[in-house]
Amino acid sequence: MILSAAMSLDGYLDTASPPRLALSNAADFDRVDELRSHSDAILVGARTVRADNPRLLVRSEERRARRSAAGLGPSPLKVTLTATGDLNPRSEFFTAGEATKLVYCPRSAVRRTRNRLGERATVVGLGDAVTVSDLVGELSDRGVRTLLVEGGGTVITQFLASELVDELQLAIAPFFVADRRAPRLTGDGEIPWTPDRHAPLAETRRIGDMVVLKYVLSTPRAGAVIVDNGNGGRDA
Repeated sequence: MILSAAMSLDGYLDTASPPRLALSNAADFDRVDELRSHSDAILVGARTVRADNPRLLVRSEERRARRSAAGLGPSPLKVTLTATGDLNPRSEFFTAGEATKLVYCPRSAVRRTRNRLGERATVVGLGDAVTVSDLVGELSDRGVRTLLVEGGGTVITQFLASELVDELQLAIAPFFVADRRAPRLTGDGEIPWTPDRHAPLAETRRIGDMVVLKYVLSTPRAGAVIVDNGNGGRDA
């Protein structure tokens, strides 16, 4: 599992109010597009679907053609998770592209979510609440080997706390947000990398006026999951 997130110098994913803050430069957007092109599925939280209306498509025509030549769809599957089913079926998550859309929710929200979305998505109930481990396991059963998660602080926190992340790629934008109302990289959670257990730094890479830090958090497993916040997307 690879977690790739973009944040400001002071650790923010966005501003406190619209419009959405562009954290990535053109070269970093291209880095994210390359990650997408190698993924079987892309996941965002329901709050990101509502707030940012993402298309979640591979942008590069060359990369789309490469996927098609390999017998894959031009873009990966789209996946979201929701506690309530409060999703707009007319959002671009559901209407853009031809990829299959999967929506994970608690069993108690399945009927409401299916009634709301109709045939625009496959709705899957996962117990009393959706957990990261159950979601990843269900996707694995569907043949998803590489999952790219473009989530906000809540989703990032959930994945880090689950200890399923093998690698963290952290892109840092060269400016500050300095607003405590704005969303940060992580929220409250029991994340195992602490002052007593440091995340090992494996690589630094300059991308224009940004820098990407790569940390190796565990021994890589088969069927990596790529977790990517992209350009400051909000959480679930």
